[in-house]
Amino acid sequence: MQGLGILSALVWLPIAGGVAVLALGDRRIAAARWLALIAAIATVALTIPLWIGFDRGTAEFQFVERLPWITAFNSWYHLGVDGISLPLIVLTAVMTVPVIIASWKVIETRPAQYYAAFLIMAGLMIGVFAAIDGLLFYFFWEAMLIPMFLIIGVWGGPRRVYATFKFFLYTFLGSVLMLVALIYLYVQGGDYSLRALHELPLTLVEQRWIFLAFLAAFAVKVPMWPVHTWLPDAHVEAPTGGSVILAAIMLKMGGYGFLRFSLPITPDASRELDWLMIALSLIAVVYISLVALVQTDMKKLIAYSSIAHMGFVTLGAFIAWDIADSTGALRGAAMGLDGAMVQMVSHGLVSGAMFLCVGVMYDRVHSREISAYGGVINTMPKFAGFMVFFSLANAGVPGTSGFVGEFLVIIASFKANFWYAFLVATILILGAAYTLWLVKRVIYGPVANEHVAQMPDLNRQELLVLGSLAVLVLLLGVWPAPLLDVMHSSIHHLVEQMTTSKLPL
Repeated sequence: MQGLGILSALVWLPIAGGVAVLALGDRRIAAARWLALIAAIATVALTIPLWIGFDRGTAEFQFVERLPWITAFNSWYHLGVDGISLPLIVLTAVMTVPVIIASWKVIETRPAQYYAAFLIMAGLMIGVFAAIDGLLFYFFWEAMLIPMFLIIGVWGGPRRVYATFKFFLYTFLGSVLMLVALIYLYVQGGDYSLRALHELPLTLVEQRWIFLAFLAAFAVKVPMWPVHTWLPDAHVEAPTGGSVILAAIMLKMGGYGFLRFSLPITPDASRELDWLMIALSLIAVVYISLVALVQTDMKKLIAYSSIAHMGFVTLGAFIAWDIADSTGALRGAAMGLDGAMVQMVSHGLVSGAMFLCVGVMYDRVHSREISAYGGVINTMPKFAGFMVFFSLANAGVPGTSGFVGEFLVIIASFKANFWYAFLVATILILGAAYTLWLVKRVIYGPVANEHVAQMPDLNRQELLVLGSLAVLVLLLGVWPAPLLDVMHSSIHHLVEQMTTSKLPL
């Protein structure tokens, strides 16, 4: 039995910070803001020893903590990280900081509660990635819906009530089926630990039903077509910070769920149903990109872009089956999973930055309509530089993080089937089309109206936030090796789990 350690600190420090900010309240808002920022930065600081001390040569869970929790159900407070969860924990901690800074002077209604909601949600999301007990995972998975529900419902736009309930119902109903699957696995094996769940023998019929139950939860969160319709509404109505966390972190929980639960627990059903996952992923990549082309709302365009880009994640995860089945190439199968992971991290940075850019313009003009802008480069040259850079990263231009994950997935697709690769490569054309079309209409050309003419350029907080994210996007684009090295052992172990049948002897 291991005691509390750095992972518990990562989970509970931001939650404690959020509670402290609530205690200070709006009457002492200056102190509450600084406390929120300090708590967010301290959480990032805790990820440094986690990253440095991580042993890249093993696929075993590290920094393990295990304490009694619900002993009647043999469920433990059991935390640990491997090469799949570590990058997502770091991403969660990092993206919380710009959300706090970006809202420094923007949020005027109940600002203390706003900061507290994001800090508490950050701790709960880190708990999702760190939990290695199935029931504890489900607890964090459901609990983090509450602060996001409040963020959209309290600080959202005119249709926030509709968007909030749609978001909650979609995600909650899918999660109920996941809980049913976890309870069934517990009844069969008597243990909620991930190791026990991964090793539990299951018939093909059992695996099919469990796979579909997990699919209901994880597909909604990604979100995959056709259960994606809640995301554009949630993005449009959410405040800027809510959109950033939705795109940067919450969508990654679905992709993480496939890698952590679906593939290793139900490998035979995953192989049998890989055609379904590949088909849904290709539809998301191609069809949703076409939908993005006709959007007039900037947030909605970026939201559809997120769905298309997350299609690379699910494609990279399930394309591994066709590679392994056709060539037996362990390395080729791992390439698809590497691409899925890099794409999740990259999309978290790039999409978060894109929504922050929209937030910068909205704070000045109070409109998200593309038609309300034009010629922004004439009045906001610094901002225009960042907007163009992040747009190029969103289109997957080499030298940016957006290129690395997509390239790995496309190469893996070539190894599996040429036509898969041909279809998925169209996102490079369609992605460039809708992204550059957005840039052309908003950034370039003559000044469109007096509102654009009066827009001041970036202030210090905005420059710090966008500059920091630009450095991370560029660094991951030109030097992805540290991220790939961290994931290497865990990805190869996952491939071995996927290619090992769990049918009873």
